[in-house]
Amino acid sequence: MDSISNVIGKNLESLRKSRGYSLDKAAELTGVSKAMLAQIEKGKSNPTVSTLWKIAMGLQVSFSYFMTENATTVKKVRFKDIEPFKDDSNHYRLFSLFPYHPEKKFEVYTVELDAKTEHFSEKHAGEEYVFVGEGNVAIVIGEDKYHLEKGDALSFTSNRDHMYINTGDELATIFVLIYYPE
Repeated sequence: MDSISNVIGKNLESLRKSRGYSLDKAAELTGVSKAMLAQIEKGKSNPTVSTLWKIAMGLQVSFSYFMTENATTVKKVRFKDIEPFKDDSNHYRLFSLFPYHPEKKFEVYTVELDAKTEHFSEKHAGEEYVFVGEGNVAIVIGEDKYHLEKGDALSFTSNRDHMYINTGDELATIFVLIYYPE
């Protein structure tokens, strides 16, 4: 486990670089000198509470953001181990790859839709991002119909009733990411 000054430094550098800020730009936004920011990023200086507050306010993140050790995480999901959710007819199967988590604000599914079948979805919160892995699918949103083939993608707000239709003669596989903005 890193010392708190190293954790703060790594988080500051990661945040600054992810936003494309130079040390000069970060200094301008925070009111903390470029030299001090560089020392903090290298873990050579442990900032005072006052300095860390200035950095947090200038970069518009929480004070505690800098104190959380962000270990690299990897999550492997084996499709064969997922128990699907099914509709009454068993023609629509939903496999939850990455369930919703409040910090992430999205969930990811694989959906299997049998040949020449359809699935109705009532309107709900969020935005759907749909990618067709196999087959031919039509998506009806309100009165509009969109035809998709393997490799095609579609995004839409989910605030209207919508329907997934497998228009082909074989199983269709689609990947759905549902994003829940605040």
